[in-house]
Amino acid sequence: MKRLTFMLMIALAAAGCSKDFEIDTTPPAPPQGIRTISLDNAVQIAWLPSQDGDVAGYKVWVSNRYDGEYRLIDKTSSTTFVDYGAVNGVTSYYAVSSYDFSHNESALSRDVAYDTPRPEGYGVLLKDYRTVPNSAGYEFYSLKVVPYDDKYADVFFEDASGYFFLNVYTDTDIQDMGYTVSLDDISVAPQAGWTPSKSAEAIAGHTYVILTWDNHFAKLRVRQVSASGLVFDWAYQTASGNPELKRNFDRPNRIFPLTREAGTVRR
Repeated sequence: MKRLTFMLMIALAAAGCSKDFEIDTTPPAPPQGIRTISLDNAVQIAWLPSQDGDVAGYKVWVSNRYDGEYRLIDKTSSTTFVDYGAVNGVTSYYAVSSYDFSHNESALSRDVAYDTPRPEGYGVLLKDYRTVPNSAGYEFYSLKVVPYDDKYADVFFEDASGYFFLNVYTDTDIQDMGYTVSLDDISVAPQAGWTPSKSAEAIAGHTYVILTWDNHFAKLRVRQVSASGLVFDWAYQTASGNPELKRNFDRPNRIFPLTREAGTVRR
């Protein structure tokens, strides 16, 4: 780092001596590897540790667009931070700066890091539509169990003599994404591959993505299924047409062609 050296002469009673004092004026490098995780009314931001040896901490910034004005959320000495001010369905862009022990601060990170929080829920029980029709459907918009034939039902459960299915109507799409360890394993909704029959076999441990009639993406993971009913966890993207469904640590970072100009940053 560039340093300025000053000579301070101190007169002592016995003899004179001099001492060198170095003032650090060079900021650390901007943080890299910014990643985000979609939570329910929150976003978790993470980044790679700085390689500069004198970094004291980091500042986390947020904006409504990549090249917009960024406001400071908070400071942290960690490499992760949760923005509890995020709102479901609203996309936020994040940047991180680093500062050293001499209070020099880097420019904002260049990685494109954004997320759209979405609600999620756990342990919903659906019954077979033939035997308990009023508890067989689920509507993601209102986040509640509804009758299977409710005009706004997005999906409903069927027990066909021991063969279990998740069904949707003709204006809705469904796709079995296969076995997943958790609901979080599906990154974003697919853009193709929807089941033509509008019906998918309900299998414990599988996650299904649904494109609702009003252009919203949702996913559900079957926890257990039997003649007693189907239990699932879910996440629903309230932003129309937005395929982000997940706590996503796996999305690759990209360098955006625009830059964050210093004049647009509020300190």
